Amino acid sequence: MTLKVGAPTNSEPTDGHAPVMIDEVVAALQPRDGGRYVDGTFGAGGYTAAILDAADCRVWAIDRDTYAIAAAAKMVDKYAGRLTVVEGRFGDMVEILSGEGIEVVDGIALDLGVSSMQIDDPNRGFSFRHDGPLDMRQGNDSLSASDLINGADEGVLADIIFNYGEERQARRIARAIVNARADAPITRTGQLADIVRNTYRGGSSSKIDPATKTFQAIRIQVNEELDELKSGLRGAEIMLAPSGRLAVVSFHSLEDRIVKEFLRTHSGEISRASRHLPAAIKIGPAPCFSLVRRGAQKPSAKETTRNPRSRSARLRVAERTCAPPMGET
Repeated sequence: MTLKVGAPTNSEPTDGHAPVMIDEVVAALQPRDGGRYVDGTFGAGGYTAAILDAADCRVWAIDRDTYAIAAAAKMVDKYAGRLTVVEGRFGDMVEILSGEGIEVVDGIALDLGVSSMQIDDPNRGFSFRHDGPLDMRQGNDSLSASDLINGADEGVLADIIFNYGEERQARRIARAIVNARADAPITRTGQLADIVRNTYRGGSSSKIDPATKTFQAIRIQVNEELDELKSGLRGAEIMLAPSGRLAVVSFHSLEDRIVKEFLRTHSGEISRASRHLPAAIKIGPAPCFSLVRRGAQKPSAKETTRNPRSRSARLRVAERTCAPPMGET
């Protein structure tokens, strides 16, 4: 689904949710007049609007959430002729952009994880703070969280909760889920949260709700978020023009680790067998990225005070070289 441009309006582009580290992301991308940019995780359109406001450029925005796509119509009108919004996964950006006649772009922004709009809507089933249907789907192209919780084997559930939630009590929680669903299907966020809380050992002394890691794990599995991220990074490698910038904001260690290792590998940071080898000796393909800064950038104290959800955010930025894509490594 591609939104076509209509008559300009004065409508605001977002619903009031401020994107995390928006100033840092725009500074990293360095939008220029005539440039082409991709917002791979459109959401409420905050990054897209900031890029379009920074330069007389064009943006192709991608989102798998049909609600976000429907809400984007006003912004498409506002930036008449400069914004195209496409429903799809950012991991498929090569195919999506090729379908739009785009071969290379000058910058790509990825804001990973679940959006504030999704978290704050109980009917989407992402959060345990308010009871709602156990859904968690960012799009309509996967099984719901309820389907997973009620259909997966105990061992599969335990692995998901342990690997994607980094939850040490994963096996205990998975066993409790299986026992509970034997009595009645688990279809509400409140049901699942209560099962985890009642099973958890030592949860009362923690500042983090015991259900947090389990909900994160189920959401990641339902939306195949880590595989999507890997595909998106490979897509960025293909689509970015020389000197084009990639800016990725992640919110938990699993995402950040994937981004970090991808950029290290594709910038040649870990391609040498030994740091003692002479500089003239090159091993492996030429790096297709150079790191704009080493390590991840964190949000400012001012931003974390204004928006506590930003505390875990990490921004990594890299610039495309002239080398051909390295592909799988």
